[in-house]
Parts: sequence; structure tokens; C-alpha cells
Amino acid sequence: MLPSAAAAAEYLASRIGRTPSLAIILGSGFHDPFSNEDLVFESPYSEVPGFFIPKIPGHEGLLKVYEIDGQRILTLSGRVHYYEGFSMEEVTFNVKTAGLLGVKFLLLTNASGAVNPEFQPGDFVIVSDHINFMGINPLRGASDDSGTRFVDLGGVYDPEVREILKASGSAVGEELKQGVYLAVSGPSYETPSEIAMFRRWGADLVGMSTVPEAVVARQMGIRVGGLSCVTNMAAGLAAGPISHEDVLLSGQKNEKRAARLLREFVRRAAGLH
Repeated sequence: MLPSAAAAAEYLASRIGRTPSLAIILGSGFHDPFSNEDLVFESPYSEVPGFFIPKIPGHEGLLKVYEIDGQRILTLSGRVHYYEGFSMEEVTFNVKTAGLLGVKFLLLTNASGAVNPEFQPGDFVIVSDHINFMGINPLRGASDDSGTRFVDLGGVYDPEVREILKASGSAVGEELKQGVYLAVSGPSYETPSEIAMFRRWGADLVGMSTVPEAVVARQMGIRVGGLSCVTNMAAGLAAGPISHEDVLLSGQKNEKRAARLLREFVRRAAGLH
């Protein structure tokens, strides 16, 4: 029997002391931007009870806690995905652990394809809402003590967090766009007809993550922000074939910009309550 999220939270609490107020899940194209001088605790996922190890390049599987401007920050470098064969419970295990640890705010980052033709690779986009087209909901199944399964998602991406992201972008010279993120199960990329349909639905971005984590976070009362880096134009808009290697390379080109943006966000997020 696998360890529970409560056991993982208890393990971390015994090692890090004061609870982090903010957690950041670092997806493709986003790497830990903070200085080792501020590092309080570090652990590979393999040493945290119940944590699952990502199998996809660009997701290193490393947990760190920092003390920055008087606030504790938890960073989770890498996530596991539904398309890897993990269950929804496994995909959202880290978020449940963070919630049980006492984290109040969660920033979810990801790489995405642009469905909106006005977006371009290299754009950073604040997620304003999402469409779950993964074919499954992470709250399906037997109820637990995390909270009601009938979660109101009318404002899943917190307006105040979105404003802080926007202001952070302006402070570092980035004009952040806003858009709706549509999640698919993957791992294959979409067809041009699917992308045309998603656009008619109101989607601006498409990806294979984030939505399950956002839903579970809201179930636990965690305030959520979403930040996406556009790494490619989606099918029908792209100049040629889409490959995972090209997506990773595109994300790597924007690592320094992403790091500046995240550092500024953490500085401004100190005022969140």
C-alpha cells in the first residue's frame, strides 16, 4: 500500500519546520530560479514518501524549500502526467501533500501550444480559466477528507494572483497575455481539426497538465494561479511538424526570462493573505 499524502506532509513538516505559504510547480520550460543562499531544505522526490518520479525529460523530480523575504517558498521541479500511465490520484498527490502541509497559494506553470493565432512562441500567458478535455476528473471516485467533491470552479484562477502575475511581468519588461488553457490527456499532439474546434470553444492554449492540479487545489481551499510559456503553435497553425524535442528547446530559450518573472512574482506575492 502506497503512503498517503498525509504521511508525505508529516514527513516534510518534520524536516522543514515553518510551513511554506506559497508552492510553485515548475513545469516544462520553468526551472528553479532561486539562489542556494536562500535554500532551507532539498530532497529528490524519491525520498519523499509517496511522491512519484517523473519519467519525461524536463521534469527532474526535485523538491526545495526557500526562505525569501521572510516567507517560505516550496518549489516542485517537475510533475507526473496522466499520459505517462499515472492515475489522477498520483498526478495530484503533490498538490494534496502541499495542501495538507498548510500551503495557501499555488502557482502552476507549464509549457503550451498556442491555439490563439495572436499568440507566439516565447509568450508568457496568465491562465484566466481552463477547459478540462482530458476525459476524466481528479475528484471522481470515493470521497476522502480533502473536502467536497462538488467544487465550485467559477473562479479557479484567483484574480488577485493573476493581477500580481501581470504586475510582475510589467516590472521585468514582459507583457503577459491572458488566456484560457485547454487540457487534453495526450500524449499525441492534436489534429488541425481538433485545434480548430478548441478555438471555437474559446481556448487560447492547449497542454497536457495543470487542470487536475488546479481542481484538487481548489478542493483543498488553496488559491491558484497559472502561468504558461508558449513553446509552439498548435497543429494547423504551426509551420511544420510538432515534436517534444522542439518544445523542450523552445522552453530552454526562455528559461532566464521565466526565472526573472518568477523571482519578481515571489517578491510581490509576499503580500498575499
